[in-house]
Amino acid sequence: MKASEQQEYRLENLTCANCAMKFEKNIQALPEVKEVNVNFGASKVRLVGKATIEELEKAGAFDGIKVHPVTGNRVIEIVPFYKRKENVITFVSLVLLIIGTVISFQTSEADPFAIGFFVASIAIGGYSMFWSGLQNLSRFYFDMKTLMTIAIIGAAIIGEWREAAVVVFLFAVSEALEAYSMTKARQSIRQLMDIAPSKASIRRNEQVMELGTEDIEIGDVLIVKPGQKIAMDGEVILGNSSVNQAPITGESMPVTKIIGDEVFAGTLNEEGALEVRVTKRVEDTTIAKIIHLVEEAQAEKAPSQKFVDQFAKYYTPIIILIAIAVAIIPPLFVGDWQAWIYQGLAVLVVGCPCALVVSTPVAIVTAIGNAAKQGVLIKGGVYLEEMGRLQAIAFDKTGTLTNGFPEVTDVATNGVVSEEEIIHIAASVEANSAHPLARAIMSYAAKIDVSPVVVENFQSITGKGIEATLQGIPVSIGSMKWANEKTTITEKVQEEIEDLQSQGKSVMIILRENMYIGHLAVADDVRSSSRSIITKLKNLGIKHVIMLTGDHPTTAHAIAKTVGVTDVRAGLMPEDKLTAVKSLIAERGRVAMVGDGMNDAPALAAASVGIAMGGAGTDAALETADVALMADDLEKLPYTIQLSRKALRIIKENIMFALGLKIVALLLIIPGLLTLWIAIFADMGATLLVVLNSMRLLKIQK
Repeated sequence: MKASEQQEYRLENLTCANCAMKFEKNIQALPEVKEVNVNFGASKVRLVGKATIEELEKAGAFDGIKVHPVTGNRVIEIVPFYKRKENVITFVSLVLLIIGTVISFQTSEADPFAIGFFVASIAIGGYSMFWSGLQNLSRFYFDMKTLMTIAIIGAAIIGEWREAAVVVFLFAVSEALEAYSMTKARQSIRQLMDIAPSKASIRRNEQVMELGTEDIEIGDVLIVKPGQKIAMDGEVILGNSSVNQAPITGESMPVTKIIGDEVFAGTLNEEGALEVRVTKRVEDTTIAKIIHLVEEAQAEKAPSQKFVDQFAKYYTPIIILIAIAVAIIPPLFVGDWQAWIYQGLAVLVVGCPCALVVSTPVAIVTAIGNAAKQGVLIKGGVYLEEMGRLQAIAFDKTGTLTNGFPEVTDVATNGVVSEEEIIHIAASVEANSAHPLARAIMSYAAKIDVSPVVVENFQSITGKGIEATLQGIPVSIGSMKWANEKTTITEKVQEEIEDLQSQGKSVMIILRENMYIGHLAVADDVRSSSRSIITKLKNLGIKHVIMLTGDHPTTAHAIAKTVGVTDVRAGLMPEDKLTAVKSLIAERGRVAMVGDGMNDAPALAAASVGIAMGGAGTDAALETADVALMADDLEKLPYTIQLSRKALRIIKENIMFALGLKIVALLLIIPGLLTLWIAIFADMGATLLVVLNSMRLLKIQK
């Protein structure tokens, strides 16, 4: 079965970073493969060229790697830790090691029975390692299995059977820990994959049937009962309900959905029955895009990971040279060849780069996966690190610091008519208008249960307002200037209106029979969380918070004062925002831009990190930004910065643990105290510390 020119596959049993590199190298050697990339974090491979699945599995036979097409609903079985074949073999090896050790302490380490148990322990526990190590040696390829193979063979030659068996067992434990840590880190992706159901009830051509999601077409109608998960992205065409969108957006509260609203695959319909017209195929749903982008993010190497990879490339040959030098040079002057050869073998063991190689990817995979579960999509380790180093954040105003749509904020009357009557008049007249301010009034009327009535003689007067006849009485709604032309507005009311306008609000005067009866103020209201978010960011040490907007300076400064921003750049076109971001980077260093992912696209692209609001359902946000806040929720921003900083700190700690323990162990060469036991414990200890330290990132919640 030949693959197409470009193909992706999912992998089983990809357990270590070194294995991923070797697998990639083996595939690259296939004659018809032009390019290959193995994504260790997501356990996937992408190749350009032609190769059969059998050829790919042969390339990964050294680690028992299995290859499956990325498409389809095949569920990869997760084998429990205690049932994995390699872990069972490791346990058998331990039992044989314990028996041999008991015999050796009762008699001597040279006892034939003890040696027999040690050899059996080594053979059973280290068979796969030896096989890979010997193959690597024949190709002069030096990885950790090669180093361990040389060390074990050397220990056996000089009669250190017990220590050789202990080293094999502890190395197997170290490998199991690495595999376990990556399995835990990958769970975030696996949980995302399990969110959306694989089958759904649909109505097609007036017939109801159950189909696999890959067979559902655009235009089919999903029938979603209460308590069921929605299988596909679509638009509600019948019914209303509360839908829990937490798996996609991280929102804690269910969202009310009515006819015309968008719903996402993987979300839970809680109350009413819904009929949903499918708008996207299964591979194009929001959850599918999120999974793809998270997997791509985990393949994107962060600067620290690139450094570690480069360092490891030179580190292993240097360790081999040091081991040879320790084994050969001292005996030339002080004799005792066996003791110094033993020390050289210990150097090989302690020098295994296992902990160093896994120090960065396990932290990055864990952090990005945790963020995805919280409704924050981070597109790569490089952006994770950049978020942790931010000095300044620039915010777009509309739709970011504000709600993005006008709302009625104030209602005033002349004291004769009621607020409800003012809204009744305004809604009845504005029902004939398509202006955004009219929609704000209609929405407010619906909220307070005021129903408009039909008016007559409706007339829109450009630049001034609108007129109509309501139940036989002429009414007008318009600007203050126009109202002053038609009647007299008291000084007190004018002061109130000017105060509202200074706050960046649009004010509409209501006249009945050319007499002032009240006014409305409409504004794109500030998000309730904006001020607290700005405060949290400043408390986190973000030194500079800037607002960029196309609004008039008066409105911009009024909003900025409300949310606590002192640096305001107003009257900006999209190209001006781009220039402003570049200028801020020159002034402040690393700068993030937070916007809606559409008209802010140039500025998002130019920023050190582009952060899009409302990634769920917004293709532009998912494609343009480096980070997407899926729930359109600024509360996720401080969490993301905290997570990024914690990840940065943990990566640095991991590198220090990995190198520090090895340096301490290597220093024991000087007094001649380095043993194989200490060497393997240093290597395993470093791996264990790195794994456990990285797992702390799973605990960070919003």
